[in-house]
Amino acid sequence: MIFLEVGDLTGLVVIILAIMFLPAIILFIIGVVLLANQKKKAGKILMILGVVYLLISLGICGSMMM
Repeated sequence: MIFLEVGDLTGLVVIILAIMFLPAIILFIIGVVLLANQKKKAGKILMILGVVYLLISLGICGSMMM
């Protein structure tokens, strides 16, 4: 099974979903870890960046998927 063959584009959908969610989740997890390790300012910044990335990616990639 080839992921990007013309009849079945589930591979493309998986790639787009990964671009939408994975960086935001990774940034948020790193932010939580930094908050737990007494680096409050860096942790807050990374958590905010994760949420902003998620909102922007849902807007841009979500509109591409419609």
